[in-house]
Amino acid sequence: MTDFTPNEMMTIAASRELSNEDVCFVGIGAPSAACNVARLTHAPEITLIYESGTVGTRPDVLPLSIGDGELCDTALFTVSVPEMFRYWLQGGRITTGFLGGAQIDKFANLNTTVVGPYDHPKVRLPGGGGAPEIASNCGRIFVTMALTKRGFVEKLPFVTSMGHGEGGNHRERLGLKTKGPTRVIADLCILEPDPETKELAVVSIHAGVSRGQIIENCGWPIKFAENVIETPAPTEIELSVLRDINARTKMAHQGAGTGKEAA
Repeated sequence: MTDFTPNEMMTIAASRELSNEDVCFVGIGAPSAACNVARLTHAPEITLIYESGTVGTRPDVLPLSIGDGELCDTALFTVSVPEMFRYWLQGGRITTGFLGGAQIDKFANLNTTVVGPYDHPKVRLPGGGGAPEIASNCGRIFVTMALTKRGFVEKLPFVTSMGHGEGGNHRERLGLKTKGPTRVIADLCILEPDPETKELAVVSIHAGVSRGQIIENCGWPIKFAENVIETPAPTEIELSVLRDINARTKMAHQGAGTGKEAA
């Protein structure tokens, strides 16, 4: 199977990180797509949780936001936002958090706040929402985002969600007992933090991608693990599931916010 886009490869590779046993706090966008592909393929018993308080949701289409009615309509049950964060998240009941971001650094810290100086930013981003708490309290974190020099930067202008801080045992020194980011799944490759330094290194390269492409698209001198493998290409089933849910989502959301119904 060779007929797939880099974004499809990223989403499917990310979905493979999840299992039936996971209780996963899901971010909107690419993380949501990956989590629902997992649910519809190899992990049908996964428990998906969204920030609005929906637990065990099984959406037929991908949500536009955490407040999308699709999430509540298809959830096993819904709790208040304070209960979601205090009892479920801070109570250590969520195994995995799946996040995206506008920018990431070599220690997997995320920025979703501003690009440029905080007082006079070039771009003001949506902000953290629940991501800082998710990054701190979920058992482990997966991050999925496209590998570009604008996104993978040497130094963040603002740290919204802590990854591994300054590297090494920084999380431990701050009293965080969770693992933090254990994998970053990009459209060109997969990265993991070094066990000691916590600096991200490439461990798997997607089919058809060269090391040169990865180096060219990263904003810092990126490292490669000693044994780098090739990411298995998407299967026909994985691609079919992803494309079907994307098509259903597009049809369902046509005209959303415009006052126009889909034709």
